[in-house]
Amino acid sequence: MIFLTLSDTHGKHRLLKNLPKADAIIHAGDVSSSGSERSVVDFMNWFSELDYEYKIFIAGNHDFYFERESDSYLKKMIPANLNYLNDSGVAINGINIWGSPITPWFYDWSFNGERGVEINKHWRLIPKNTDILITHGPPAGILDQVHGSRAVGCEDLLKRINSINPKVHVFGHIHEAFGSEESKYTKFINASILDEEYQIANEPILFSL
Repeated sequence: MIFLTLSDTHGKHRLLKNLPKADAIIHAGDVSSSGSERSVVDFMNWFSELDYEYKIFIAGNHDFYFERESDSYLKKMIPANLNYLNDSGVAINGINIWGSPITPWFYDWSFNGERGVEINKHWRLIPKNTDILITHGPPAGILDQVHGSRAVGCEDLLKRINSINPKVHVFGHIHEAFGSEESKYTKFINASILDEEYQIANEPILFSL
């Protein structure tokens, strides 16, 4: 299967034209800037209409709507052809995909978790048989540097990744660290579309599995 990945569109999704063909598309969060219902619903309408057989997304730290609303309400609001993952998974053609919006605590954004015991409650939920992991934020030391070369990724997430070795890890959050790199077991993709000035600067990244 061919997967198209993107993240951190922050309400500018309708400016993305001529997206590459793929079997599935993954969005790794921050679909909006304000997290308002209007902006999130507009994203979901756009996303649901894209010409991909499978559409998977998670929320990000800007997407307050998904944290604020109940699961029962979201179930009614999210189009049926979208796979929304929140510490949950989906299997597509035998490929196990898991998604989580949680990022280490930073100011008072949505889906924040304190490093250590609190955030580990989420990472321990990631199944050992995960093939594609989607989180909003990066693991420590991997495509996680902000200006000044300061690494802000999650150490606890990196430990979990090293224990289960997913084939691919897709994330965003740190706009200026866009790109991909590989370890012995895992391909890491920071799929942030916008740069640190919140301008469209990067192309979606494809991978096959």
